[in-house]
Amino acid sequence: MSTEDQKSTDVNLTRRKVLTGATGVVGAVGAGFMAVPFLGSWMPSERAKAAGAPVNADVSRLQPGQMLTVSWRGKPVWVVRRTPEMLKILTENVTELRDPDSNESIQPDYSKNAFRSINEEFLVVVGICTHLGCAPLYRPAVGSPDMQEGWKGGFFCPCHGSRFDLAGRVAKSVPAPTNLVIPPYHFRTESIIRVGEDPTEGGVA
Repeated sequence: MSTEDQKSTDVNLTRRKVLTGATGVVGAVGAGFMAVPFLGSWMPSERAKAAGAPVNADVSRLQPGQMLTVSWRGKPVWVVRRTPEMLKILTENVTELRDPDSNESIQPDYSKNAFRSINEEFLVVVGICTHLGCAPLYRPAVGSPDMQEGWKGGFFCPCHGSRFDLAGRVAKSVPAPTNLVIPPYHFRTESIIRVGEDPTEGGVA
């Protein structure tokens, strides 16, 4: 074989190696692009979340009297861990409420009770005032200095003065017409609350 022929063979082999390597890289990249939507399909999409996909609230570190917020259907949902003192007040303030038995308000059947909850210790409620959709403030302490005299703890809407107790029940003589909304929910475990899903769909009632 001549020197020129040898050079030509070497060049062809080099080109073949380059093309083979490039094909392998393209194939790997292509597989990567295919894997991204495949793996992404395992997670709820933003559209699914906006449409009401359930969300979890972990209450394992929530101390008595504290509140945490999760977002469901683009709305804030509050989870309040109530103290024994708070629960006692809820049984004594019924004469001050517009709808103490929640007959004109929205909640699942399993939370239509004095505490408006499955487990009386935990309130799960949509944090939007039923008057004009404002965001009430959480004022759990009896006699909070920034509240009116006789305040027994609850939620206060500064926009128009609506007041709700720690079961989300509306006071008399305020603009809000009904109690705060209780969403569907259940306890998946003792410390995980599944918001947006009824007990019949899984979990412990």
